[in-house]
Amino acid sequence: MRDDILKTIKELREKSKKRNFSQTFDLIIGLKEFDTKKPENKFSEDVLLPRGRGKEANVVVFSDLLKDLDCEVFSSDDIQGLAKNKREAKKLVSQTEFFLAEAPLMPLIGKSLGQVLAPSGKMPRMISDEAKPLIKKLKNSVKIRVKDSPVIQCLVGKEEMKDDDVAENVEAVLNFLETKLPKGKHNIKEVLLKLTMSKPIKVM
Repeated sequence: MRDDILKTIKELREKSKKRNFSQTFDLIIGLKEFDTKKPENKFSEDVLLPRGRGKEANVVVFSDLLKDLDCEVFSSDDIQGLAKNKREAKKLVSQTEFFLAEAPLMPLIGKSLGQVLAPSGKMPRMISDEAKPLIKKLKNSVKIRVKDSPVIQCLVGKEEMKDDDVAENVEAVLNFLETKLPKGKHNIKEVLLKLTMSKPIKVM
C-alpha cells in the first residue's frame, strides 16, 4: 500500500503545474455497500495525522475562564458580538477547523452561533481545565466526516512535506476508516489523491 501511495504522490508532483501558493494533498475515499441514510453510519471524527498537516489547524476556544492557551479565545461577550455580526461569524467558521467550549457557554453558543456552526459540522466539543493537550492534538488533526454522500475528503499534508510523511498520513486515515466502517476495508470502493489544483489520481 505504501508503494502505491508514494507512486501516486510522485505522479502528482510530476504532472502538477507549479502554483504561486502552497497546495495541499487531498485524500478522497469513495465508499461502497454503505448506506448513508442509516443514522449509525453518519459520523464526524477527528483523526491525528502522525506527520502533521504541514500547517497547523486553527483552533478556537469559547471560554470566560481559560486564558493563556495556544489559540484564540472568545468570551461570552465576544460570542454575543458575533451573533450580531453574521458576516464575521461566517468568516470565523470558515477559517477555523476546530471549536472547543466550556460547558456553561454551550447554550449561548447554540442560540447565538448554532445556525452558522451546525451546517458545517463544527459545533464545539466541551472541554475541561486540561485543554492544552487537546488543542495541541487538534492542530495536527483532520476531521473525517460522513453525512449524506458516501465520499470522504480530507487534507493529508502540504506539497512541501516529504513524500514519506504524506504517505504515512494517508495510511493513518485509511487505518482509522478500517476500524470505523462497519465492514472495514470492504466498505472502501476507491482511494484517490490530488493536489489543490490538480485532477485526482487513483491510488487503489
